[in-house]
Amino acid sequence: MSTEPTAPTEPIAPIAPPPPPPRWKGIFLRADGLRSGWRIAIFVAIVTALSAMMIGVLLRAGAKLPTGGVVTPGIILTQEIPLLLATLAAALMMSHIEQRPFVSYGLPLQSAFGGQFWRGVVWGLVMIAVAILAIAVAGGVSFNGIALHGRGLILQTLLWAVVFLSVGLWEEFFWRGYVLATLADGVGFWSAASLTSALFAATHLNNHGEGWMGIPQIFLISMFFCLTLRRTGSLWFAVGLHAAWDYGETFIFSSPDSGTVAPGTLLRSTFHGPNWLTGGTIGPEGSVIGVLVVLLGMLLYAWLYPARE
Repeated sequence: MSTEPTAPTEPIAPIAPPPPPPRWKGIFLRADGLRSGWRIAIFVAIVTALSAMMIGVLLRAGAKLPTGGVVTPGIILTQEIPLLLATLAAALMMSHIEQRPFVSYGLPLQSAFGGQFWRGVVWGLVMIAVAILAIAVAGGVSFNGIALHGRGLILQTLLWAVVFLSVGLWEEFFWRGYVLATLADGVGFWSAASLTSALFAATHLNNHGEGWMGIPQIFLISMFFCLTLRRTGSLWFAVGLHAAWDYGETFIFSSPDSGTVAPGTLLRSTFHGPNWLTGGTIGPEGSVIGVLVVLLGMLLYAWLYPARE
């Protein structure tokens, strides 16, 4: 039985690898899409544009913005509400662009104002009370009775609560929400937490009456907020703590805050003594006692709420 000879097979040429992408693309893109720095830049640009438009409308309607010195709830809300709405809207846009769930930015709406939020409120009120009372024991503050009564007490209590809830929500969701989550995607959580906390503290230097003495405490409390996010997976504890600290500082204890003195507050308080004790025009965040209270609070929280396995 004969077989026909087979033709020699041609050697298979190796498949050439695809050409490398242009070097400039690496500046903007990585394997899974746009680099985190550019995403943050787009997010900030959207927040800036939307908030500027909303604030512009309010200013044309006769509203005023905080300019240092004495402020009112209405003046603060003219700035804070547009910033909060613009930040939420920008995060929703980026969530769609990035194909990421909104909850990945740390603010799960299903647990809004739940147990974590109220635990944060308790922590914030206790911490600012400890700081102010310690300053008082050291001779740095005197209390001269209650300044509000009747309808004025009810109205101002509610108005300032709305103000500082807005402040807490906006600052937490902007800095520890979208920006932290996106930056952590590129450099890791604690590196991102340190960088955003430093930037958060530095932005307070723009406040009228703020100074370098207040920066260490602002950095520390920002890291505290980051720790609570890491341990709970949510910003709601931080929102509650942030809002309650500011509420207690400004409304309950009538303390200066970055040079700002608010009318319509609860107690008639007089701060006196060296700046290292009282913080001077900066307020408790510029006080050595304020720094110690935040540091101790952070250590206590880390002990009570250990890292999940």
